[in-house]
Amino acid sequence: MADIEDVVTQVGPALLRLVAPGATAVSDVVIADPDGANTAAGDLVLGVAAATPADAEALATAAGGRGAAALLLKSPLAAGPALATARAVGLAVVEVAAGTSWAQLVWLLRSVLDAPGDEPFGDLFGLADAAAAVVGAPVTIEDANSRVLAHSASQDGADQARVSTIVGRRVPRDVLAKFRSRGVFRDLSRGRVIFVPEQPDGTKPRLVVPIRMGGELLGSMWAVVPGPVSEERAEAFADTAPVVALHLLRRRASADADRGRSAELLRAALFGEVSGRLVAARLDLGPGPLRVVAVDAHDEGTRLALADRLGAGIGNRTALAEAHGVLYAVVPDEGGWPALRAALATPDGPVAAAGSAVDPGELARGRAEADEALSLVRAGLAVGPLAVYDDAWAVLVLHRAATAVVGAVGGVGPLSRLHGQDSWYRDTLYEWLRHPGDPRAAASALGIHPNTLRYRMGRVTALLGADLADPDTRVALLIQLVADRWH
Repeated sequence: MADIEDVVTQVGPALLRLVAPGATAVSDVVIADPDGANTAAGDLVLGVAAATPADAEALATAAGGRGAAALLLKSPLAAGPALATARAVGLAVVEVAAGTSWAQLVWLLRSVLDAPGDEPFGDLFGLADAAAAVVGAPVTIEDANSRVLAHSASQDGADQARVSTIVGRRVPRDVLAKFRSRGVFRDLSRGRVIFVPEQPDGTKPRLVVPIRMGGELLGSMWAVVPGPVSEERAEAFADTAPVVALHLLRRRASADADRGRSAELLRAALFGEVSGRLVAARLDLGPGPLRVVAVDAHDEGTRLALADRLGAGIGNRTALAEAHGVLYAVVPDEGGWPALRAALATPDGPVAAAGSAVDPGELARGRAEADEALSLVRAGLAVGPLAVYDDAWAVLVLHRAATAVVGAVGGVGPLSRLHGQDSWYRDTLYEWLRHPGDPRAAASALGIHPNTLRYRMGRVTALLGADLADPDTRVALLIQLVADRWH
């Protein structure tokens, strides 16, 4: 038998949220009587009749006393007195999304509990066939991004736009633009059945039904029809949407669970806890070489948006994981990396860095390189928003050298005489040493006139009291200044 966490995970966060965990295995789903008398051990108790916090609290007491597994309540009842009562008796509490139909939820929960395999609602193509039989026209089932998830077996009477949609597994851009200009997608957000007349270019009429669950638009069904459809047939077509919605929600929850497991596995490989070679094979990342890309994304909303952006248009061989506010993407060096680099190397892009190309067995090294390069971008030492380990080697050498010697050389020699002076003393000496024999370049780096540079260097030389004509002196001073600046 499943436990309550498994059930909530399979149904998905769009409908259910576990507020208080429980240890009792789940066996059945019941719609509770007002007094909870019909509940039993292992039941998922749906608080349909609970209208007030007092009702919910009484139901929690009754269900907990009979050994039920969990109490399902809509907000705000799930956070009221019932929560404290449930915790006291070891009863799990699950919050149900406000717009969820109790009838659909019962069907969904029982399907999850009774399902022997991964597809409790049957084949999505079978549902497309059933919808086509209801409306009497060829049907496609599409997600919220107009990608084709399934289509009816018969496409008799379909036009060229439908053929292109099925072949390309998504609605072509020009076709999308036509429907968008007619307001079809705007109407999808609020209508039940939408009829789209024939287009001037010969695109046949469509009957469109939105697929919703809990107030969220999950996708849509499109039927290519010869003309206006009777109200009865249109309503029958719309009535198939809730079943398709349950299927899509289940598929999404399953995909989310798979992504979560893959992310955990990849995270372990990136930090050297498991074999990177085995993980790369398990996630079908290819034989390598691979690139590890680290993206600064401390905000959860930013991480989700970036995950969608990184996962789109780069190919199937892309794996994502998150750790410590950094989103890691692992892509093939010759496949996904060029596309990902182009997507990130934009002026308004997030702060990001990539390690060098590594063998699948060296994912931990690739992650460490990406992290080091990312730290330099964050500190403003490397030019962003995207730094690549291979290209930033000079910055890396200087930073590593500075980190290694800063404590050992910082207080040695005449450089300490500049302490307490205006910052331009050290800045002027630093740029003068970096551009030997080229005062114009040094002045340009400082944003001053070459004559101003010469004047300042005179002040610095007098205060420093060191022989700047000696090459070893110049190297020693530059090392100290680099250590001070780059540490």
